[in-house]
Amino acid sequence: MNAEHLKQAWELEERVAHIHGWDFSHIHGRYTEEDDLPWEFREIVQKYRTDDMQLLDMETGGGELLLSFHHPNERTAAIEGYPPNVKLCEEVLLPLGIDFKEADGEERLPFPDDSFDIITNRHGAYDTAELRRTLRPGGLFLTQQVGAENDQELVQLLLPHVKEAPYPKQYLEVRTAELLAQGFEVLEGGDARRPIRFYDVGALVWFARIIDWEFPGFSVDGCLEQLYEAQEVLDRTGVIEGSIHRFYIVARKTS
Repeated sequence: MNAEHLKQAWELEERVAHIHGWDFSHIHGRYTEEDDLPWEFREIVQKYRTDDMQLLDMETGGGELLLSFHHPNERTAAIEGYPPNVKLCEEVLLPLGIDFKEADGEERLPFPDDSFDIITNRHGAYDTAELRRTLRPGGLFLTQQVGAENDQELVQLLLPHVKEAPYPKQYLEVRTAELLAQGFEVLEGGDARRPIRFYDVGALVWFARIIDWEFPGFSVDGCLEQLYEAQEVLDRTGVIEGSIHRFYIVARKTS
């Protein structure tokens, strides 16, 4: 494919870049990531969760992970703030009897004090003071987070002028210290970096447009020279590779 045809293909990926829930099926088979973390977050949740608990899932996306818990709907609540996902949650979660409310994780949570026995959060924002307020004594907070160094090799490939990660506090040690300072005890945690691989540049274009907080200001026109360089890497090695950064924490409110 010549340079102009490559550009047209990448512009098409740029135009169609959107997401419904947390659905990356558009680039299924064209990239791989997070297949071999040393933990499975859903299994960690299931280790601590019991059906008699009042559960909140923060920044639930489209409710995909939450529904996989099979927690009793009448004891389940969820929040989500991204407008397309809010609509999806209203269509999917509310008819099930799940107490869904539109809210962002860093806001004051729209629930009374001491509402929950367990709060789960996968890749979402949270405020440690709000966790403490809304959890009952002995309540659990379980989170898997995207770390500060996530995708940084890919960002530097496409946007070499971007020097600072968007969330520089996203380290296991920093988030653990915040929870300890708010009166939590940490029961377990872990940190990992694993490869993320793209097998065509168009998939990387789509990804960068979706994850716009990591790739600020990315566009095909603005990064065309870097995209051609990425294509050269792909032609030479068969893959464009970076690394993901993840960590998880399980914490208990002590009093």
